[in-house]
Amino acid sequence: MKTFMQKKETVERKWYVIDAEGKNLGRVASKAAFILRGKHKPTFTPHVDCGDYVIIINAAKVNLTGNKLNDKMYYNHSGYPGGLRERNAKEMLEKYPEEMMERAVKGMLPKGRLGRATLKKLFVYAGSEHNQQAQKPEELKID
Repeated sequence: MKTFMQKKETVERKWYVIDAEGKNLGRVASKAAFILRGKHKPTFTPHVDCGDYVIIINAAKVNLTGNKLNDKMYYNHSGYPGGLRERNAKEMLEKYPEEMMERAVKGMLPKGRLGRATLKKLFVYAGSEHNQQAQKPEELKID
């Protein structure tokens, strides 16, 4: 029996929508990364971008357990001396909920060219409205 290898030309992609309202940040991010990577498919091939598209709505209403709202820090550096900017999770959730979710998912994807290509299939929205109704996404439940 030969090992099946998916080709990028033969990948069939579906669209999924995840409602993050009241769900834990890590649970939503790990489920999204799993679908983006294509690990839920029997045709999964590690070196091919064979995942599906994921839309995450209500990113502003995501839940953080413990004292992470005050303790978890997000860092950016401009590249200049003294250019380190730090924000806690509470500030990120209030001002940049989409970026917070994208960073969580990005950390769970492979590093390099494949990870960057995979991340382009992620769409995050702070509210409950999204622009991909034409693709007819399926609702994905997270326990």
